[in-house]
This record gives sequence, structure tokens and C-alpha cells, in this order.
Amino acid sequence: MQATVGDRLVVRSRHIRAYERQGEVVEVHGPEGSPPFVVRWEPDGHQGLFFPGPDVVVRHLSLDPVGHSAS
Repeated sequence: MQATVGDRLVVRSRHIRAYERQGEVVEVHGPEGSPPFVVRWEPDGHQGLFFPGPDVVVRHLSLDPVGHSAS
């Protein structure tokens, strides 16, 4: 998994009726965009060091919602 500052992380819930967590990558500590990341979590804005697991999706800042390069 790779991310850059400004990318969004979505942590999908493994439980029915549980909500997704979303946050913005504010720092990347691994080589070439790899984890760990410092993430600012919604809705309260708290920040923390995060090591993503298989239930995490990166929404890259440079791509629009359907996955095409932004113009």
C-alpha cells in the first residue's frame, strides 16, 4: 500500500451496522509512500500513527472519484 500526503484512507468495517472510518494522510513515514502514516481522522480531527491492514482503501488525491486522473 502506498499513499501521499493529502490522500484519503477509508477503513471498512468488518461488522454489520458499523461505520467506515475516514481520514486524511498528513505524513508518510515509510520509504516510497509506504506505511506507517500519520492520519487526521474524521470527524474530530485527532491524529495518530497508523499501520493499515487489509480492510483499508486509499483514495488518491490525484484521482477523481471514479479513478480517472484529475485534469
